[in-house]
Amino acid sequence: MLGRKRSRRGGTTALAGAALLLTSVAVQAGTGTPAHAATTHRILFDNAHAETAGNADWIISTSQPDPLGQDSSPSAETDWTGALSSWGVALQKTGGYSLKTLPSGSSLGYGGTSATDLSNFDTLVLPEPNTLFTGAEKTAIMNFVKNGGGLFMISDHTGADRNNDGYDAVEIFNDLMTNNGVDSTDPFGFSVDSLSIGSDHPAAISDGTDPVLHGSFGTVTKSLIASGTTATLKPADNPGVKGLLYRTGYSGNTGAFFATSTFGSGRVAFWGDSSPADDGTGQSGNTLYDGWNDTTATNAALALNATEWLSGASGTGGGSTTCTAAQLLGNNGFESGSTVWTSTSGVITNSASRTARSGSYYAWLDGNGTAGTDTLAQTVALPSGCAARLTFQLHVDTAETTTSTAYDTLKVQVLNGSGTVLRTLATYSNLDAATGYTQRAFDLGGYAGQTVTLKFTGTEGSKYQTSFVVDDTALDVS
Repeated sequence: MLGRKRSRRGGTTALAGAALLLTSVAVQAGTGTPAHAATTHRILFDNAHAETAGNADWIISTSQPDPLGQDSSPSAETDWTGALSSWGVALQKTGGYSLKTLPSGSSLGYGGTSATDLSNFDTLVLPEPNTLFTGAEKTAIMNFVKNGGGLFMISDHTGADRNNDGYDAVEIFNDLMTNNGVDSTDPFGFSVDSLSIGSDHPAAISDGTDPVLHGSFGTVTKSLIASGTTATLKPADNPGVKGLLYRTGYSGNTGAFFATSTFGSGRVAFWGDSSPADDGTGQSGNTLYDGWNDTTATNAALALNATEWLSGASGTGGGSTTCTAAQLLGNNGFESGSTVWTSTSGVITNSASRTARSGSYYAWLDGNGTAGTDTLAQTVALPSGCAARLTFQLHVDTAETTTSTAYDTLKVQVLNGSGTVLRTLATYSNLDAATGYTQRAFDLGGYAGQTVTLKFTGTEGSKYQTSFVVDDTALDVS
């Protein structure tokens, strides 16, 4: 049947479009070692997929899952044993990170009760895995990232099958991205190249605002390849993909040695060789390469800044900061009616036709069963050096009967001061209809130091209604 035009009613229907100005947010600059983060960022290093096979020693400590069991207060990288111990000790010394290792014989999971379940962490580091992830593990990894987790993928050259099981890291990562139960349509916007590049010093692009290249751990200028590979970028599949360092003679979509991307509300980083993170020391009998301290590159800063960014700990880079925790959105539960937000008339309502998640008011976009567009927006200033997280509760109901076609959509976007879309965070549709509200979350730390507009745009077709109901929004910085 045709959709029925709804009647929105509320205490106030006038539009208000003033920008929300940030007040009383303290940002403290510092020098030397990075300041302690306002919250502890939880990192899980994987050692359940043959990361120590052959000469590999890709662990932060032999004490697993907790490296503090080897030394509870490490001051030098040799206080922990492993070729990645410099990485682990450097994070530990900031006081802002909690580190764990998934031990050999374990498996990756998400949403379970294990202490090493991915739901307990902000970032997963996969340092050159040498066994395929199971179907359940691939689902866990993809859902972890989709729901806001950080994923650090460190590859090596093709043919580096350290345990002789027929798979190297190149094949394992490509399998993860093309053969999983969540999204196999090039979700990160890149593929790992089947190459074995003997040596090179990939150079960083010129971007003074990128938080990985200019983070609180230093400025990145070069990395190194000591038998590694690159990635081919596919921005048509994921416009969030970005090459940061390129093999000599390459640029654009080919020859990316270090790249970042997004998926859902999470972040992804790719590094084409394990040697740059290798600190040259590990367990007895292994042949290692000290890329961490190589003076011809800035690998330590690259690894640490990327970890910071993946964990949502960084702002726009360029200096150590701390941040006062705050919630920045005005009228975030809509209980003041049509104030602070700019919206289509009647979007902010207390109509009894739908139910608020809390309080009486909510934002109701579309739901008319006629062709049209509703919008809801607010402008906000994000302080420099802060992690930022947008959350909102969303309920979708529909009269559409299709199970395959998105006739009605809701886009959630970030715009700059000129109205240009910087990023589409998500697109929901009649296919997302479900009972009750579901919380959605997105990392906005990459826009720290900028004034942006958060905009919801609902577009409805001409026949059956779809209602997009938003409540309890928040933009938390820390």
